[in-house]
Amino acid sequence: MGETRRLNVLFCCLGNICRSPMAEAVFAHKVHQHALEEHFGVIDSCGTADYHEGEEPDMRTVRVCKSHNVPISHLARAIQPDDFHKFDYIFGMDTNNIKNIQRIQPKGSKASDDGATVMDPYYIGDKAFHTVFEQCERYSDAFLASLKLGPGAQL
Repeated sequence: MGETRRLNVLFCCLGNICRSPMAEAVFAHKVHQHALEEHFGVIDSCGTADYHEGEEPDMRTVRVCKSHNVPISHLARAIQPDDFHKFDYIFGMDTNNIKNIQRIQPKGSKASDDGATVMDPYYIGDKAFHTVFEQCERYSDAFLASLKLGPGAQL
């Protein structure tokens, strides 16, 4: 019996301090809750811009994750050309992120770029961060369900 292939998943927003680190944390937590770690390698996040390179997530993101007992630890980084070869899935958080990802995606890379609109809470306020958390939970659940993972599942 062969070794199970592990999927690498990357979440990408603009600055990598609000939505994408929250999506990364929520998804990793869901993977752990459902004991699906054997199916995943790297779960990470990045930004399409390097505005916040090396910074920790926005405190509102951290606060919301902690209020739901979701661990979060990340330093912001910008997307790199190698990411398109390393990751199986790259999820943009909105239409602009997806367009920017597609614009820089090298030809022949393996990454499947996709995404769903997750509003940018940065200028909206604390309540918006809770809404983003709920969106990340729904999208994580839907993505995991689409993979049809279970005991003995092969990717």
